[in-house]
Amino acid sequence: MRVLFLTVAEKAHAYPQVPLAWALRAAGHEVCVVGQPDVVDDITRAGLTAVPIGVPADLETRIQDGAEPEPQDEAEEFTGEILDPATEMPLDEFRPEKLTYDHMQGLFATWVMIFEDMSGRDLTDELVEFARGWGPDLVIWDPLLFAGGVAARACGAAHARMLYGLDLIGRMRERYLRAAADRPAQLRDDPMAEWLDWLAGRYGGGFGEDLVMGQWTIDSFPGSMRFPVDHHYVPVRYVPYNGPSVLPGWLREPPKRPRVCLSLGLSFREVMGGDQVPVGELLEAVACLDVEVVATLDAGQLATVARVPDNVRAVGFVPLNELLPGCSAIVHQGGFGTAQTAAVHGVPQVVVPSREWDAALKARRLQESGAGLAWTDLPAGEVSAAHLRNMLERVLAEPSFARNAARLRTEMRGMPTPAGIVPQLERLAAEHRAATG
Repeated sequence: MRVLFLTVAEKAHAYPQVPLAWALRAAGHEVCVVGQPDVVDDITRAGLTAVPIGVPADLETRIQDGAEPEPQDEAEEFTGEILDPATEMPLDEFRPEKLTYDHMQGLFATWVMIFEDMSGRDLTDELVEFARGWGPDLVIWDPLLFAGGVAARACGAAHARMLYGLDLIGRMRERYLRAAADRPAQLRDDPMAEWLDWLAGRYGGGFGEDLVMGQWTIDSFPGSMRFPVDHHYVPVRYVPYNGPSVLPGWLREPPKRPRVCLSLGLSFREVMGGDQVPVGELLEAVACLDVEVVATLDAGQLATVARVPDNVRAVGFVPLNELLPGCSAIVHQGGFGTAQTAAVHGVPQVVVPSREWDAALKARRLQESGAGLAWTDLPAGEVSAAHLRNMLERVLAEPSFARNAARLRTEMRGMPTPAGIVPQLERLAAEHRAATG
């Protein structure tokens, strides 16, 4: 069969798709990865066929400058206040008293502006045109790019989301639909349905819940970390892919002291405009500990600190999949790839979560699992060296953290590999295509 992957134009979104794309390719299927021009090199360096669509996303400039959503009608001008959804209307809200119908309706109205900007009319037009010409049997789409489901509908393909984090959208959507069902029909307002009905209608379709959730969802989170959402999930083991990598000579030698990884993630360095965690505090936290620290910090990050402690090896990049098996702990900001790679290798974690997407919620769930500690009381920028040192010392000294991290590793390694789910994807694609004619 032919399989089309759709990714956000950022390597943190594209990289998690690579192992499954190659599993399908190795099984004899035709695979292409569609994305905006910014991500094409990342796709081709993974040995996969890239299909560029749309204009460059230029996420770095847009995020750092707080770019406004582009109106879909040239006659309309966006005049509302620009909100930061991560802080003003977060999808990881759990407090029952906050999750009223009105709050969730406003939340989706806010996020639809973001989703609409990411799956704009011109980009979706181009995606649909390619899909109709190439004829995929299955479309696997990033959960933020709703154009994927629309394009699949337009060309008659089966389609599934592939998560890159906790299913915040699925969980909130389920809560919202329950609340809406208790209201008279004339008092319901569904921003997601209205937008997706309009978008799908451009290609002869209409709204269905599969345009929000996919016909099914591929999820690499272990069952103990997932939300209990009433939806068809296909579990898959997380297989780390770090991009083109070289194994340095020093990493081939076993550490002489407990090794700690300090990673703030490439996305914050390359896209988000800097670190939300003070680098100086991180380095001071480890300066007096009897550990060997590998800090993935570049020259720009190091320029912000007064000194680099003697026990710190600063490297601009090292593949975490090669580094973490020899580590006793990791300190990071809660990014998807970093957290999943640490978990699949059974490394205890200290998480100082960013404000992005699910980082704080994921950190809390990790702490609840006993596999690490999380700084969630104050913003990441207010963390101190003393607090970090205390958390790291606990994670290194108390056996329960290593024990629970090993338990999480066992759970993740018990999940089917990307190659192992290929027959299931073949079956599901055939069933859904047959059901829709």
